[in-house]
Amino acid sequence: METFFTKDKNFYKVFFRLMLVVALQNLVAYSVNMLDNMMLGSYNQNALSGAATVNQIFFVVNQLAIAIGNALIVMSSQYWGKKDTYAIRKLTGIVLTFSLLAAMIILAVCSAFPEQLLGLFTTSPDIIMEGQIYLKILKWTFVLFLISNFLISMLRSVETVQISFIVSVISLIVNGGINYTLIFGHFGFPEMGIKGAAIGTLTARSLEFLIVLFYVAKIDKKVRVFDGGLLRGTFTAENRKLCRDFIKVSTPVILSGLVWAISIPMQTAILGHLSSDAIAANSVATTFFQYLKVIVVAIASASSVVIGKSIGRGDRNEVKAVGRTLSVIDISIGIILAIVLLMLRKPLLSMYNLTEEATILADHLMIVMSVVMVGMSYQMPVSVGVIQGGGDTKFQMYMNLISTWGIVMPLSFLTAFVWKLPVEWVVVAVQSDQLFKCVPVFLRFRSYKWIRKLT
Repeated sequence: METFFTKDKNFYKVFFRLMLVVALQNLVAYSVNMLDNMMLGSYNQNALSGAATVNQIFFVVNQLAIAIGNALIVMSSQYWGKKDTYAIRKLTGIVLTFSLLAAMIILAVCSAFPEQLLGLFTTSPDIIMEGQIYLKILKWTFVLFLISNFLISMLRSVETVQISFIVSVISLIVNGGINYTLIFGHFGFPEMGIKGAAIGTLTARSLEFLIVLFYVAKIDKKVRVFDGGLLRGTFTAENRKLCRDFIKVSTPVILSGLVWAISIPMQTAILGHLSSDAIAANSVATTFFQYLKVIVVAIASASSVVIGKSIGRGDRNEVKAVGRTLSVIDISIGIILAIVLLMLRKPLLSMYNLTEEATILADHLMIVMSVVMVGMSYQMPVSVGVIQGGGDTKFQMYMNLISTWGIVMPLSFLTAFVWKLPVEWVVVAVQSDQLFKCVPVFLRFRSYKWIRKLT
């Protein structure tokens, strides 16, 4: 008998455990970037700007890594529902090949055209010089990050998440410690500035990679990646079919992620052309918003795992019930997060030394962000976690393409530079997709056409 909500108690246990651990991991990872910015900001403005410019490149690499990981989760979680770990091992080998190929291309481009890449984001020779010092070391972390991230995604697809949190905490401590030592030259070490920050990040990423690799090779008992089937029989008919299936699933996911990732620096540039008070207010409001957003991202990730597992088990009615349960949980958490942001905005703003106009503007923007939070908390987990996680990977790609480049970018440009509307309305335009995407997401979800068996 079909019920509106799932009655599977194990679902609630698994979902909330996954969500909590992934949220904590994302929070720690976000804090690593904040720590870098704070330390370099107190050292030298050009160093901070140089690192921020390179981080625009890393942002695209990060989105590529997330997209590859999400595609792996979509397929592996369904195999996990069937308890077919041999197929997960073979799929992991295929994704390893894809990740290494992507990493080599990125490494080659960063090595051959560093000045041209950085010139896309700034024209300042001093910032480009600092950025080149940073990129020369940081480019090696892109390879390590791509491999570590997809291995963590593989583990997440079989409900193993604690290791990712542990790795993030260790990374925060190591990166922070080395940054403090090498940027400023403490404890008898030379003062290295931005180069010290790059060494700290490289060391932390190397340690992350080694810990994840050791866990996968020696501790994990679910998949046992190195027990056979990882790279064995790469050119067999069965593996070629798996490879074709992965390309079919991953291509829309990767394109969707990159379409969105490329738009973010452009939206930042639009807001960056407003007044100094507007830039400061938006920076403060966005910081608090991003901290709460990690919970929404965690919900989407956890949803993808549990929905894929349900589809792998083969009970369509249960998949529908799980999807409905997740959508109600999403909107409920979104309302709670919006209330938290509204209630804490005054105390949080009191921590900053802003001009009176910037403070008022930041207060208005946080009210706008509270409304945006509700929409985002529904549409992102349902579109990425449920619909994409359920096997319908093209819907998210088409929706991002149309909403980002057909609506949001033109509307943001018009409000800022043509109509010259108040800053609040420019931010509404930039964030508008988080609200209007709720309609197509709801309609697609209620059609249940997203339930697709990929295994």
